[in-house]
Amino acid sequence: MKKVTGIGGIFFKCKDPHRMSEWYKTHLGFDANQYGTSFEWRQATDPSKKGTTQWSPFAETSNYFEPSTKDFMINYRVDNLADLVEQLKKEGVTIVDEIEVFEYGKFVHIIDLEGNKVELWEPSE
Repeated sequence: MKKVTGIGGIFFKCKDPHRMSEWYKTHLGFDANQYGTSFEWRQATDPSKKGTTQWSPFAETSNYFEPSTKDFMINYRVDNLADLVEQLKKEGVTIVDEIEVFEYGKFVHIIDLEGNKVELWEPSE
């Protein structure tokens, strides 16, 4: 079973997310908004398929990354989230929450070996 298909996003804490976004916009040309920016790309195996990778600064006081104490979280794109979650449960991986469904995909959070919260995302393409 194919598990991870790519990086869906990189999220990190900082003192001032707005100023951080503006810095990246000014100095590196990010097309940033209140959520950060999305980088669009095409799959090498099928160039007709588009994907995005999200870059988002969070306030250093955000509790979104809990129970991890780290200042970052990586989002991985996956093919079949429900099947993957069942497999991970059997393997003893800590599943933080239930699968949530939004118009742009399904999400769940897990904890890795060193206590990092990891977000898994099945895009609704």
